[in-house]
Amino acid sequence: MPPGVDTGTQLRSVGDGEPGIGSGPPGDLYITLKVKDHPLFERKGDDLFCEVPITLSQAIMGTTIRVPTLIDGDIDLTIPEGTQSGDLLRKRGLGMPKLNGRGRGDLYYKILVEMPIRLSKRQQDLLREIDDLSTSKNYPRHWKFKELKDQNFD
Repeated sequence: MPPGVDTGTQLRSVGDGEPGIGSGPPGDLYITLKVKDHPLFERKGDDLFCEVPITLSQAIMGTTIRVPTLIDGDIDLTIPEGTQSGDLLRKRGLGMPKLNGRGRGDLYYKILVEMPIRLSKRQQDLLREIDDLSTSKNYPRHWKFKELKDQNFD
């Protein structure tokens, strides 16, 4: 199999088809590939996408985590401070090999900030304290929404 094949890629094997008419030489065999889905990676062309759940505190403060690649093993991924759910972090050249070409696509990590559930009273109190200390610099979209919603648009 050549590197970079994907679903729908057609391979030709010369002379491996059915025998020709009237003792003619065998024809060619055409094989259309179906690539099995991966549980962590989604392929779009030569690029790969992987969803990575992180904690609320990791998103707020930033961190470095170990993440898988499809070909190169685990790598370090830096999560910048203030990362939002849905942000895409790109690693150039860590996607799929380009079919009949040089180089590789990119690998994108879609960050999913997982909200905590079943918090203890102490955890809830700490989050309320953080909210009480927050300003528009901490939550610019939230404060802008509040400002706009209070305006009269008549």
